[in-house]
Amino acid sequence: MTLSIVGRCDQTGQIGIAISSSSIAVGARCPWLRSAVGAVSTQNITLPTLGPRILDRLQQGDSAEAALKAGLASDDYHHFRQVTVLAANGQTACFSGDKTLGINNAQTGHHCVAAGNLLANPAVIPVMVSAFEQHSGHLAERLIAAMQAGMQAGGEAGPVHSSALSIVDDQVWPIVDLRVDWTDGDPIGELEQLWLAYQPQMNDYVTRAIDPTQAPSYGVPGDE
Repeated sequence: MTLSIVGRCDQTGQIGIAISSSSIAVGARCPWLRSAVGAVSTQNITLPTLGPRILDRLQQGDSAEAALKAGLASDDYHHFRQVTVLAANGQTACFSGDKTLGINNAQTGHHCVAAGNLLANPAVIPVMVSAFEQHSGHLAERLIAAMQAGMQAGGEAGPVHSSALSIVDDQVWPIVDLRVDWTDGDPIGELEQLWLAYQPQMNDYVTRAIDPTQAPSYGVPGDE
């Protein structure tokens, strides 16, 4: 039902999540990120509040593993959850409860952690980790490449309908927050196309927010 990877860029310190699901609007429920703190993906039978709870613990100084355990301890139904955690310092942690759906797996790598449930096969997850570690370029490209590698390795057992990509940097808000909420086509491919359209403008939107006097014009009415 869900496939995800959380990753960190060693060079920039940016942290991001790429995720896909057979369910609608996966980006509205599962990925949680906080600048200079970390990222959490809550999936399977999702409890969205786990994301902020675990991020709060990371912000208070807990390790990734301790923050994950504290978050799960607050949930009476944690056996139904699958959760991955990546702290801003690169620490990782993951959990798959014994009620996680179908074939499931989770694996940590160098500054990344991938997980999935209702998979076509368990090998999907290590393939994603390897792809993230070996791919170069912007963090968004590495995350998308890992998702595509996972799909090529079998992906989910059923059709995928939604996807999302979110990345945080120094700002409070995400510098990337792209979503394909529903498609009968290729949500990860469509997400990649959204990224390719957004990438040339990404830094301009940060400039527009911080210093409007330096904001570039895009030629729309009233934008001079």
